[in-house]
Amino acid sequence: MNYYSLNKKAPNSTFKNAVIKGLAPDKGLYFPESIRPLPQSFFEAIDTLSNEDIAYETIKQFVLPEIPEAELKTIVKETLAFDFPVVTLNDNISTLELFHGPTMAFKDVGARFMARCLGYFNQNNNEEVTVLVATSGDTGGAVANGFLGVKGVNVVILYPSGKVSDIQEKQLTTLGQNIKALEVNGTFDDCQAMVKTAFLDETLTSQMQLTSANSINVARWLPQLFYFIFAYKQLHNKHKDIVFSVPSGNFGNICAGMMAQQLGLPVKHFVASNNANNVVTRYLISQLYEPKASVQTISNAMDVGAPSNFIRIEEIYKNQFNTLKDNLSSYSFSDEETKTAMLEIYDNYNYVADPHGAVGYLGCKAHLKEHPEAHCVFLETAHPTKFLDVVEEVIKEEQPLPEQIQAVMGKDKVSVKIDTYEDLKDFLIKGSF
Repeated sequence: MNYYSLNKKAPNSTFKNAVIKGLAPDKGLYFPESIRPLPQSFFEAIDTLSNEDIAYETIKQFVLPEIPEAELKTIVKETLAFDFPVVTLNDNISTLELFHGPTMAFKDVGARFMARCLGYFNQNNNEEVTVLVATSGDTGGAVANGFLGVKGVNVVILYPSGKVSDIQEKQLTTLGQNIKALEVNGTFDDCQAMVKTAFLDETLTSQMQLTSANSINVARWLPQLFYFIFAYKQLHNKHKDIVFSVPSGNFGNICAGMMAQQLGLPVKHFVASNNANNVVTRYLISQLYEPKASVQTISNAMDVGAPSNFIRIEEIYKNQFNTLKDNLSSYSFSDEETKTAMLEIYDNYNYVADPHGAVGYLGCKAHLKEHPEAHCVFLETAHPTKFLDVVEEVIKEEQPLPEQIQAVMGKDKVSVKIDTYEDLKDFLIKGSF
């Protein structure tokens, strides 16, 4: 499989090169040259398939032969070493729990898959690769855990000071080894802008191999399609149209779901559930795509003012606005609406949702007003105890900490504070590992 740049000004790339480089030379996102739908028999027989079988069959066209079959099956097995349960709340709404991995966030899948791909490609390479990543919350911890100890790979994570939860911060600042955390005086958009500037800086790229572990990287983005198919396996016997409501920030997750749809997954519709950072909600009303500075909310992993992956969504639907709108709706919800939803879910269903999942739940309710015949699945993208202060304030109930969270709480935070891109550049040139 080859990949092309969505800026259309760079040569096509192999999977290996796309993973190692992250971005194309023209700074465009890579996109697969073709998407070959799976046979209908695959979905008809899905009850007989394991999660590993499903994942291998859906990802192999994007990876083989650059990673051989046996190695790819091992990568898939190691990536999926935890469960992806669907919990049904009522006849029309379920939630897909994506927080059973090591850092208790949906990004564990993509981070673990990418780390193992990069480790495979780098196994006989004496040159080090530096993974440079910006995080608005969960990406940092998932990438740190996924790449911890990977040979020849150093990881630098930029996060906005005071704008991630305490537990999220612990997960990305306490591992040591080949992981370094830079605490940026600014927003996630500032962090992301610094990362993009670094990739454009020839004085840096001439001295080191930089790659990204944000969802702009194909090996981080594509594996997220797995769990949409896992959810279908658990729900298709309800014999209702399945709709996914995805809490959306950088739009990699919902875009991966749309890739699953392109592979033939019987998905009726997608809902992009936004917090106050609602550039796509506004676009679907006005047809004007106007990124704005992000604002801070209680669903901080979605605090993105310029979602990188939306250009991939447009590519999937051939840049046809009406086709896109047929497949995607979007709604925006305030923090107060989110808190009300968290309490409603707890009171009505005895289920504790995190703020991001609660936004997804609100997206389900909004969609079901117009389409009451559907079954809407909202993605619970992170464990609620990662947002303990908000959750306990809303439901007035103390929450026990899972083992994964307890393991980092007693550790000391280690970070380097930076203010400007020049601070980042100086850190990278000095190679402080």
